[in-house]
This record gives sequence, C-alpha cells and structure tokens, in this order.
Amino acid sequence: MGFKCMIAAVALSLFFLAGCQGENVEESFPMKVEVGDLTAVDQNGETTSLGELNRGKIVIADFIFTNCDTVCLPMTANMSKLQQKIRVAGLDGEVQLVSISVDPEHDSPEVLKEYSGRYEMDDENWSFLTGYSRDEIESFANVSFKTPAAKVEGSDQFVHGTSFYLVSENGVLLKKYEGVSNPPYEEIIEDIKKLK
Repeated sequence: MGFKCMIAAVALSLFFLAGCQGENVEESFPMKVEVGDLTAVDQNGETTSLGELNRGKIVIADFIFTNCDTVCLPMTANMSKLQQKIRVAGLDGEVQLVSISVDPEHDSPEVLKEYSGRYEMDDENWSFLTGYSRDEIESFANVSFKTPAAKVEGSDQFVHGTSFYLVSENGVLLKKYEGVSNPPYEEIIEDIKKLK
C-alpha cells in the first residue's frame, strides 16, 4: 500500500512539474500581452476570428495591406519563406500564420486572395484577414500587439508594425521579430519548438 502511494505521489509530482515547466517556458519570453479577439473574414471569404485560428495552435502574425509600396511585399515574401521552413521542421500542423490587413476598406477577401496568390503559400495554415472596421483594427493593433495601425493623411498608405509576432496557444503575445529584412527564421523555429 505504501509503495502504491509513493508511486502515485511521484506521478502527481511529475504531472505538476510538467505543468509548471509549460508555464515557465512562456515566462522566459520578453513580452506577455493578452491578445484580444478579432472577428474577420479570410481570403477565401470564410468568417473566422483570431481566437478561432489561435485555438490549439501557435500563431505567427503580421500586419500588411495590399496597396503598400514599401515594407509589405518583402514581409509577405519573408512570411512565405517562414512557412516553408516551418513545414520542413515538421511544425506546420502546430502553427497558424496570420496576415492582418490594416486597410479593410480596400482589402476585400477577393483582393487578399489575389495578393496572396502572388506568393508561394499554403492557405491550410496561412490566413489573410479583413472584414472589420478601420477603427477596430487600429484599436486591436494598438492594444493587443502594442503597434500602430493608422492611415497616412492624404495618402493611400498606412503606418503599421513591421514585425512578425509570436502568440502562444494561450493567446499571449510573447515576442516580436524583424519581419522586413533578414528575419531570424531559425530563432523563430526554435521558439516555436520551445512552446510545443
């Protein structure tokens, strides 16, 4: 009887230790921001939300718009490379890529479908989002990602973050990475592995 109790105690300790290790992994990341939900429509015209896409998956997100004449093209090309590296690492079932338009008035699902089609991409785990108001996306970017999203007055251009953002399965923003020039692909892959 005593032996069985000891085995049960050891098993219980290991269970709690495993749970604590999972929590400690998130604690080791530099950011801890609760990401709110965002109801949206994807490039295929399907209604979705960031919370739904994040459920059970790690999210790598960025902010783009299709009329962008500076950073968005290289960012999207870099996200395409990241998707390929995630696939090679065998993590594509664990990760959801999300590109969030900061120009929902112009970027309809059809426009996003055409834009995403310019890149080598798999929409099984890469969603381009629109379908909310400009006020909603500005507030969402500011609060949940601590980044600006604002129209440049007198222009069709927008100010927005140029990072790739790592969001845990628990919906917590943990880290951001350079998204425009030389993203740290291997660091991103290693960080994803830490969370799994």
